Amino acid sequence: MLTLKQLRDDKQAAVRKLAKKHVDAEPVITRIEELDDTRKAVQAELDACLAEQNAAAKQIGALMGQGRRDEAEAKKAEVAALKERSAELSVRFKQVSDELQATIVTLPNFPADIVPEGHGAEDNVVVKLVESYTTLPENPMPHWELAKKYDIIDFDLGVKLTGAGFPVYKGKGARLQRALINYFLDCNTAAGYLEVEPPVMVNEASGFGTGQLPDKEGQMYHATADNYYLVPTAEVPVTNIYRDVILDEKDFPVKMTAYTPCFRREAGSYGKDVRGLNRLHQFDKVEIVQLSLPEASYEALDGMVAHVEKIVASLGLPYRILRLCGGDMSFTSALTYDFEVYSEAQKRWLEVSSVSNFESFQANRLKLRYKDSSKKTQLAHTLNGSSLALPRIVAALLENNQTPEGIRIPEVLVPYTGFDIIK
Repeated sequence: MLTLKQLRDDKQAAVRKLAKKHVDAEPVITRIEELDDTRKAVQAELDACLAEQNAAAKQIGALMGQGRRDEAEAKKAEVAALKERSAELSVRFKQVSDELQATIVTLPNFPADIVPEGHGAEDNVVVKLVESYTTLPENPMPHWELAKKYDIIDFDLGVKLTGAGFPVYKGKGARLQRALINYFLDCNTAAGYLEVEPPVMVNEASGFGTGQLPDKEGQMYHATADNYYLVPTAEVPVTNIYRDVILDEKDFPVKMTAYTPCFRREAGSYGKDVRGLNRLHQFDKVEIVQLSLPEASYEALDGMVAHVEKIVASLGLPYRILRLCGGDMSFTSALTYDFEVYSEAQKRWLEVSSVSNFESFQANRLKLRYKDSSKKTQLAHTLNGSSLALPRIVAALLENNQTPEGIRIPEVLVPYTGFDIIK
């Protein structure tokens, strides 16, 4: 969440920045200023009331000691009235503070200066394109037909067991899933990321900390009896490991990686864009997370982008890297790069990774801080990236590597799969 300082130091600059995300922030910031001023005024009155109450309480003992009982009783009545007023002011202070907090959290993060203007995916900027197209058989099959032909993914069985968007992987399909997860984790740990295995259900505080709540609560599966949420990404539990933690400068960078199944309700409905593995309610993903000093976070972002690119390139798939425009960015992100691989059978680009810098936006929600060299407490920066999301990688691998003999497995995966072709 944005800080009051970010919003109040230069209101018009804040309005301009949020306009890039197509948010009309001026009336919201005006309301925040009003609430902040009210909160400060109530706090000042409460402090004065408590000080007066303490002074009067001290006088009571002195008056009693001097035998001035009537004056002492009058003071007692005065203290009682002050206590009543203090209680009223405390309630008012909490009400205003709660409304102030609730209003601030409606505002998304500021986009970085290099974020392009734009409304949607069509306005994203391609910053790199790597073409490595293969010659496919005549009339190449989309992955959902290949999955049925080779009996490696059963979409109908998933519908029977749960519903649409919950596929069942079988035989070499299941082995390919496991191979990709292990390969991605090994790539990440070799790059210095600590592997963790977090819960796949989180509490409300964790959802708030990384910005999923209250912004995306309708997109998350909610276990209402315990008020737990199924994770939409490992970013949520992994980043929250450092919620309410104060680090030291020497602790940075903190680098973590995790595999989890991910659960999202907004899978879509009909058409080729959501068919097969293109959009699921449950899918597997390996995530990387970094905590960084503010001055080093964009260097860290560049390093994460280069790391994800190395993994994508190793699979031999055509890919491109996009810098997202303001209208296509997430609520929490300051700058995001998307990776897309090309599906030659579907003739379309499939997103397989987003790598983002959130600057201090998540850290402010998480109360994730560090002490600098002067022992002053500062907000850290947080970053995360998909490394990688499996469904569309699998879709592209199946489609782009189909041959008359079967589906070829990329060389880097063969030690993990134990086979080099799906027949």
